[in-house]
Amino acid sequence: MHAKSDSEVTSLDASSPPRSPRRPLYYVQSPSQNDVEKMSYGSSPLGSPHHYHSSPIHHSRESSTTRFSASLKNPRNVTAWKKIHREIEEGEDEDDVDASSKGSGEVARFYVICFVFSFVVLFTMFSLILWGASKPYKPKISIKSMVFESFNIQAGMDNSGVPTDMMSLNSTVKIWFRNPATFFGVHVTSTPLELYYYQLKLATGYMEKFYQSRKSQRMITVIVKGSQVPMYGGVSNVNGGKQDQTSLAVPLNLTFLVRSRAYVLGKLVKPKFYRSIRCAVTLHGSLLGKPLPLLHSCVYQ
Repeated sequence: MHAKSDSEVTSLDASSPPRSPRRPLYYVQSPSQNDVEKMSYGSSPLGSPHHYHSSPIHHSRESSTTRFSASLKNPRNVTAWKKIHREIEEGEDEDDVDASSKGSGEVARFYVICFVFSFVVLFTMFSLILWGASKPYKPKISIKSMVFESFNIQAGMDNSGVPTDMMSLNSTVKIWFRNPATFFGVHVTSTPLELYYYQLKLATGYMEKFYQSRKSQRMITVIVKGSQVPMYGGVSNVNGGKQDQTSLAVPLNLTFLVRSRAYVLGKLVKPKFYRSIRCAVTLHGSLLGKPLPLLHSCVYQ
């Protein structure tokens, strides 16, 4: 054989196409059952007789597969896996239950607040309606008559020992009371009935408290009297009556206040009615024991 010249070698190289570099070959071989067992117990792939090359992705998949298969082969690992899985499911269930119970609790609290607020508003409106409906039913009061049974003046002394004329008086007042309300009764009280001669108080009477049912009426009798009231010489008309009692004429004023209270809805709705009464009456010595009509002599406020 003769050696090729440089020109021949150059021509051959130029005529032949360039060859691509040879790629390395990879062989993937699935590990056998023995290899899996060795790997699960910590044996290195390099120590196994079957050495293979693979990419990192294949290696991670094989390692996870190996661990899972090893856990399936080991009964203890299977039990632990089931326990962990059950705890995870129970935790998720508890979270769902807590979230649902929290949401339902907030909704229930919202409904309770709305119910209480609505109840208070409706009850207040109902109470106001009852209170407004009870106002027109004001009790009716009138003084029918007054009778002076006795009147006496005699010399005496007051509590401090000062000599003066002392007066005693006894009278009876008849009061007509009516409750026109159709759906409630009233409890009635009164201030003392006082009989004055200008600023001098001559007699006092007390009306007992009572209850008047709906759409009913009654006649009330109150005794107004005074005993040993010192006059201090200030009443000339009364002093003149010591000699001739039949010619006695003393102008007097009867004043008192009547309070009526209705319990429409227990103690929550209890309208009150006040009536101030002032009557002008004249004591005549010649009319002792006779009723004096006071229908047109009283002022009601």
